[in-house]
Amino acid sequence: MPRLSLLALTAMALVLAGCDRQSAEPAQPQESAQNASAGEKADLTGEIDRASAGQAAPAITLSDPAGTTLALGELKGKPTLVNLWATWCAPCVTEMPLLDELAGELGDSVRVLTVNEDLKGAEAVEPFFASRTFAHLTRWMDPKNDLVIAYGGNASLPLTVMYDAQGKEVWRITGGYDWSSAEARELIAEASKTS
Repeated sequence: MPRLSLLALTAMALVLAGCDRQSAEPAQPQESAQNASAGEKADLTGEIDRASAGQAAPAITLSDPAGTTLALGELKGKPTLVNLWATWCAPCVTEMPLLDELAGELGDSVRVLTVNEDLKGAEAVEPFFASRTFAHLTRWMDPKNDLVIAYGGNASLPLTVMYDAQGKEVWRITGGYDWSSAEARELIAEASKTS
């Protein structure tokens, strides 16, 4: 019985350590990331994960604010970078301009799909895009979070998944990432070579 108590105390300590919040602010303020200034950059510390390499893109249908649909599982023919984001996610907001530049640089050689995970759908996406000047990013939405569930259900945002031209996963990155880096270009090139 003492061993069970020790395990219970250890588990409680770990839970409390994970909840080390000193602020009275909500854990995910819904509007603060939208209003973040350029000086309030979130850390871009995403990690590359290859554990799901080779898996097919999930058969999830996305939509845009106009009602156009896109079947993710049917995208083949060229590599596709899928970025899941939300307006309330500070690292997501920080990496969006970098993804826009990347999409412009890649042109038609790689699809760059930004997929919003806000439950409000177009109600959140439209004002976000209206307040920014993205020349290359898409406004795909997944308001029921079907894609997050398909990626394991406990995915943190942002989450970016790279697929080759056959629709097979090459790698994924959980967390914000510096898409302007040389490493990002190497990762994209790697996915293009496997196609």
